[in-house]
Amino acid sequence: MNILVIGDIVGRPGRDLVHKGLPALVEHYDIDLTIANVENSAAGFGITRDIGETLLEWGVEVMTSGNHIWDKKEALDYIATEPRLLRPANYPAGVPGRGSYVAQTRDGRSVGVINVMGRVFMTPIDDPFAVVLREIEAIRHRVKVIFVDMHAEATSEKVSMGWYLDGKVSAVVGTHTHLQTADERILPNGTAYLTDAGMTGPHDSIIGMEREPSLARFLTGLPSKFEPATGNPRLNGVVLEADDKTGRATKITRISYSAQELDGLALRPAVRGTTV
Repeated sequence: MNILVIGDIVGRPGRDLVHKGLPALVEHYDIDLTIANVENSAAGFGITRDIGETLLEWGVEVMTSGNHIWDKKEALDYIATEPRLLRPANYPAGVPGRGSYVAQTRDGRSVGVINVMGRVFMTPIDDPFAVVLREIEAIRHRVKVIFVDMHAEATSEKVSMGWYLDGKVSAVVGTHTHLQTADERILPNGTAYLTDAGMTGPHDSIIGMEREPSLARFLTGLPSKFEPATGNPRLNGVVLEADDKTGRATKITRISYSAQELDGLALRPAVRGTTV
């Protein structure tokens, strides 16, 4: 089974890349299920119903999020009616939405997707390490392949979650920092791990925002309004391969494509099969 995970989609440049490149990625990597972090997809902050529905129409099958999930007020109603849009499972009881979802591939195989958020340098919500185990147990009887989006700031917290879940899930991939890391590996007990999938959006920026206001905040300490940048859009993410009978990961491939490279990808031979 091949799973595509798209790193944090930022604004229109990120959405345009998904629209442009997703069909080629699905074909080239023989993808069975596509997951994307969408919490910055609406002008860099939050998600709207229209954007969520559009991403689903384009082929994203599960949408994860993080601390920006509530930035658009309408997300409160949307997440209550769209089970494919997840918020971190460790938000306190009573918060709208859900933190896990069992998706179906096109050929009917089940994949569990769990979203949790770290607490170091983040909003101090419930313990992600305790909550993720409850979420795993809740879906374990239905699935072998389970993917966890660990939305967190601190690399140490993400790495800790990877080791904590080694052998319990198929993959743990971090989101939130918008900077793709180069530490992809399969841990000893069969869990694929990457500290951060990166950003699908404008890379001539400061984590997706125009450079000048971001720099001004650092230089002066004064508040400034952030606006999404547009330059050098790239699609970051990871392709995961897992044995759907055991749930163990067999390969993890980090990806980063410009719009031009996505055009070229559509012309290249597809990748088939699984490498152990």
